Amino acid sequence: MVLIKEFRVVLPVSVEEYQVGQLYSVAVASKNETGGGEGVEVLVNEPYEKDGERGQYTHKIYHLQSKVPSFLRMLAPKGALNMHEKAWNAYPYCRTIITNEYMKDDFLIKIETWHKPDLGTQDNVHKLEPDVWENVEVVQIDIADRNQVHSKDYKPEEDPALFHSKKTGRGPLAPNWKQTLEQRRDVPHMCAYKLVTIKFKWWGLQNKVESFIQKQERRLFTNFHRQLFCWLDSWVELTMDDIRRMEDEIKLELDKIRANDPVKGMVAADD
Repeated sequence: MVLIKEFRVVLPVSVEEYQVGQLYSVAVASKNETGGGEGVEVLVNEPYEKDGERGQYTHKIYHLQSKVPSFLRMLAPKGALNMHEKAWNAYPYCRTIITNEYMKDDFLIKIETWHKPDLGTQDNVHKLEPDVWENVEVVQIDIADRNQVHSKDYKPEEDPALFHSKKTGRGPLAPNWKQTLEQRRDVPHMCAYKLVTIKFKWWGLQNKVESFIQKQERRLFTNFHRQLFCWLDSWVELTMDDIRRMEDEIKLELDKIRANDPVKGMVAADD
């Protein structure tokens, strides 16, 4: 038994813009989450081609001991909470697999994303079998809705309802901003359809942990996309070549920070 949800995130950016914005925001967020021996370790970041699919392949290790629930920290041995993330970015389709060497086949997080130039109105874009799709919960994330943000995560400088882009003129996003986008042709829009599959086989904990992980994925997607939009002026003029150079530079920084700096920017998963 696995738990599957589809998160839909609408943004006032184009599909082409989002490709750069996503990579920029991932790089910056990885840097912010790293320190004191924890955080993100980039092992591989290179082009790939397989079975007619082409894109960028990354392999990262997340050293996030302090971010898992306390009941798991007590049960799992040291080092067992490191997560391996392998991602195949064949944009506009992306696939990410997160595993744990300690739990092996008993743990899996799979995130499949289609980026479409619409307002999140398409059903079953991942083309699941009808009997599977009918059991998938669809979750709409509104990046401008402060009520969807954990109180400890809120930052005024990362609030799309307050942010105005000097370079593009977009924002602040009013409560009815999605409806406004339908009527305007001068502002691009897109939706990230993120299908999240969770498998966690641990007797007595399966349902609790699967629900916890899905809750954390929603929190992550909400915070990340709020940041992405509010950082618009920092990335909107960058090219993919700029992004690749930035990723190489940040990889070197991450290794140094993780080895030497005190823990910074960590949010306990129990919060």
